[in-house]
Amino acid sequence: MNSKAAFSKPFPSQCAVILLASALGIPALAQQDQPSASPQSTPPSATAQQQTTATPAITPGREGFWGRVNPFARKKWVKKQTDPINDRLTELDGVNAKNAKDIQDVDSRSQAGIHQAQSAADAANQTATAASNQAQQAGTTAQGAATHVDQINGTVNGLDQYKQVTEAEVKFRGGSPILSADAKKQLDDLAASVDGQHGYILEVEAHSPMAGSVGIQNSERLAEAVKRYLVTEHEIPVYRMHAVALGNAVSEDASVDDNGKPMRVHTSSVHVRLMENSLAASEAAPPQGSASLTGAERP
Repeated sequence: MNSKAAFSKPFPSQCAVILLASALGIPALAQQDQPSASPQSTPPSATAQQQTTATPAITPGREGFWGRVNPFARKKWVKKQTDPINDRLTELDGVNAKNAKDIQDVDSRSQAGIHQAQSAADAANQTATAASNQAQQAGTTAQGAATHVDQINGTVNGLDQYKQVTEAEVKFRGGSPILSADAKKQLDDLAASVDGQHGYILEVEAHSPMAGSVGIQNSERLAEAVKRYLVTEHEIPVYRMHAVALGNAVSEDASVDDNGKPMRVHTSSVHVRLMENSLAASEAAPPQGSASLTGAERP
């Protein structure tokens, strides 16, 4: 009777033992239910090759008594579960670092290429600007040279261009080379018009009514008389006077008769024309003794 009562009401110590045994047995059963690291059907060589060529995949754990999280799991088991995750994270960090480095290298090369291209463009721009300036200078120089050549051509062409300023018809009596008062007055007026003229010449044409050589010799004496008077009385240089003895020859500008033929020479006379160079007339007179545009010294 007493033994049944004792058996039906266990002691507190026996309950504690039973609970302890249950706590120790449950983790052992949970660890035995965990799947192995690799399938048994895969040969070891294939497993090693897969580990070297591919990143180990994370194998989800099987549902146990405590679910996927075992509160009583050991550190070794936890490490075994987290190692693939850590490896994958490490791999991702390496990839990210490599990508960041590659991006930085590409950016550096791009910046260097842009800087080099900009430098080349600046150098080309400077070269083009210098070439443009040189071209403008060359154009200005060429234009100045062309203008100078035109001026020289105008000067050369104007050296032998003369225009008549005034004229005088000096007549002699009986062919005698003696100047009358009226003839001297005409030459004085002609010499007065020479003052202020530059690059001038005097054309002296002597005529005589006599024919042949006699008329030519007589006209020469008349021309010499006119030149002598202008040189001695008015100091006109000899090189400015150009004389010709025509005798009884008729000049191109001689008067014509009623029949349209040049009139014959009937009197002894000397026709004097003051001719001025058009180029010298447009310029100021140089100092005394300097050379004129015709190459002769001014009086």
